[in-house]
Amino acid sequence: MAKILLIEDEASIRRVLNKILSEESKDYHVTEAEDGLAGMELVKNEDFDLILCDIKMPKMDGVEVLEATKKIKPEIPVVMISGHGDLDTAVNTMKAGAFDYISKPPDLNRLLNTVRNALDRKELVVENTRLKKKVSKNYEMIGDSEEISRIKGMIEKVAHTDARVLITGPNGTGKELVAHWLHQKSDRSKGPMIEVNCAAIPSELIESELFGHVKGAFTSANKDRAGKFEAANKGTIFLDEIGDMSMSAQAKVLRALQESRISRVGSDKDIKVDVRVVAATNKDLKKEIEENNFREDLYHRLAVILIEVPALKNRKDDIPLLVEHFSEKIATEQGTNKKEFTSEAIELLKQSEWRGNVRELRNVVERLIILGGKEITREDVELFGSRF
Repeated sequence: MAKILLIEDEASIRRVLNKILSEESKDYHVTEAEDGLAGMELVKNEDFDLILCDIKMPKMDGVEVLEATKKIKPEIPVVMISGHGDLDTAVNTMKAGAFDYISKPPDLNRLLNTVRNALDRKELVVENTRLKKKVSKNYEMIGDSEEISRIKGMIEKVAHTDARVLITGPNGTGKELVAHWLHQKSDRSKGPMIEVNCAAIPSELIESELFGHVKGAFTSANKDRAGKFEAANKGTIFLDEIGDMSMSAQAKVLRALQESRISRVGSDKDIKVDVRVVAATNKDLKKEIEENNFREDLYHRLAVILIEVPALKNRKDDIPLLVEHFSEKIATEQGTNKKEFTSEAIELLKQSEWRGNVRELRNVVERLIILGGKEITREDVELFGSRF
């Protein structure tokens, strides 16, 4: 159930807004506060998914409520309620972090659309925050080979900039790890990182997923919906497997990069976005350009910085470190003691071609830990380490 805090000193306005929201959805639970001071006490002591806040109020005005909320619970979207004479102030509050503003008397459709969009954004931000808590351990770049050291050095140089980065390499090499490191070490690290697997989304839905849509844009569009670019505002969007993106979606991404603006499917209204784009692919995009499957102008927009992640067969010196890392991680996940690998077992693992790269190695290590003895030996690798 979405918890909405309504801070408004006029009782009649509170009644109207509460009635509209309660009738719109049984999933909305509205709590009322008669002034900014009372509202802030509730914000401090309870969790809310959205705040609707009047601007002119006694004891503590809406601007002060917004500033205080952003300090203690920045993830909560705040929608300002403005009278006719407050419009300039309402616009300024958006620059200070308000999600949107609604004029008095409230227009029913605008109110409900704003509430839905704000709650969608809150859900995305909360999910992203939850995932970011796991990022440090889940996205470690393991290895000290020359190839990995080179990549880490490039990340250190470009992370703090807003330069677009195109990450290439075979499947299973860890391109997403590079993307996460770029974000974590950037000035945008406090903002969201939104991941989009372009290969996993049907071509007819990719534009809606990236840019959002308005109600009625297509058959199943029963409400306005923000897209991934909006969700990534002030942060990073990671377009994985971009080589599989449709040509029409490529054209829209190109416009977003050129103008820092997007438009939702079914709308001609421009929405300004401040997003750093990091893309990845296992395809040869230059070959895709020759075959008219990928836009050359988009390639040059994306490939300001090129980072190529090597296949595991080209960095076999990192295999002992990777095996150690995976052993510890799997033991923690399974709640068991870590198993050691003998030097002979490690040497045998280093002899494989690892066509599935780091991802395949991780699977083999897990299999050996489950099926092998107390210590993983060469014999265990010969018995259970086969990729087939």
